[in-house]
Amino acid sequence: MQIDRYLKSSVREWLDQRMVFIGGPRQVGKKYLAKEFIASTRDYFTWDDLADREQIKSHRFPSGAGTLVLDEIHKYPLWRSLLKGLYDKNDGQLRFIVTGSARLDHFRRGGDSLFGRYHYFRLHPFSFGEVDAEYKQSTLDALLEYGGFPEPFIRHNARFARIWRRERMARVVHQDLRDLTNLKDYRQLELLADLLPSKVGSLLSLNSIAEDLAKSPHTIANWIDILGSVYQCYTVPPYGPPKIKANKKQQKLYLWDWSTIEDPGPRFANLVASHLLKYCHLVEDTEGHRMELRFLRDQQGHEVDFVVLKNKRPLFAVECKSGERATSPSLLYFQGRIPCDALYQVHSGARSYQQNGIRVLPFGDFCRQIGV
Repeated sequence: MQIDRYLKSSVREWLDQRMVFIGGPRQVGKKYLAKEFIASTRDYFTWDDLADREQIKSHRFPSGAGTLVLDEIHKYPLWRSLLKGLYDKNDGQLRFIVTGSARLDHFRRGGDSLFGRYHYFRLHPFSFGEVDAEYKQSTLDALLEYGGFPEPFIRHNARFARIWRRERMARVVHQDLRDLTNLKDYRQLELLADLLPSKVGSLLSLNSIAEDLAKSPHTIANWIDILGSVYQCYTVPPYGPPKIKANKKQQKLYLWDWSTIEDPGPRFANLVASHLLKYCHLVEDTEGHRMELRFLRDQQGHEVDFVVLKNKRPLFAVECKSGERATSPSLLYFQGRIPCDALYQVHSGARSYQQNGIRVLPFGDFCRQIGV
């Protein structure tokens, strides 16, 4: 199965103007996407290969190459100066794609020597519309079971997916975390990562997790930030409109690989969250608008799973249900209280209808509307 990645046309557009950096989770398909733009494997160089490393440092590249892919080059301490020299010297004759995961995203922010010379894209796992233009129920079932990372999704094999998840987590802990942190006890972070699937979708209680792991809430908060930096999880902050007494402190947590969640309800909610985050990042990276993914909960307990903000203005709100259910009372409650253009309730079934101005629809229909 060959699937064109959703960023392909955007990368091609920006390659004519600047270097392109592609970041994202480990094994999300960054190298596969980058290699779509080179004529042969001779134009791909990785810092992890000693021969490639010497060629990069000495600027020895194939003659006449239009595009070069430089993978993991951020492991070189002088990588910014190297890229700046390569880019300025070639003056548009060579095009560069730079790929990397957590470390690239972290270290590219450490200076401005490359300012104005590159555009950064965040590559996400597969979403509904990316793998099936018809948004069939069987595709949604496969995404829920295998997740959106390309290899387990394409193979459609439960045994392989289980082994793949374990191996990926081992690489995240023993490579990405060691690259980014000075922690000594990585086993504790593994224990936290094992605990997080049970926390998805509910208000994140640092105190509860701290008790489970016999650590301070401050330490747990720091560890969650670290796991976020290596694309293991991400947090969704609350939305507090002026006229609503809303929760403004506690966050919610979701995983990049939602297939690790056992409970069907939180797993579906995480899938929805990941599609919405992908939508936000896509709009930011390709159109330049400031996008935010939030949730809404007031002090009386009325709650809506997600609110998407565009340039600080609420664009639409989404409540997700794993089955076909009646319209959410909270959506009805917040209707008119928040200035959203649209209110949606999405589900994993087939019914589609509108009630009191709230659109209740299958998740595939919703994804078709927002383009993910």
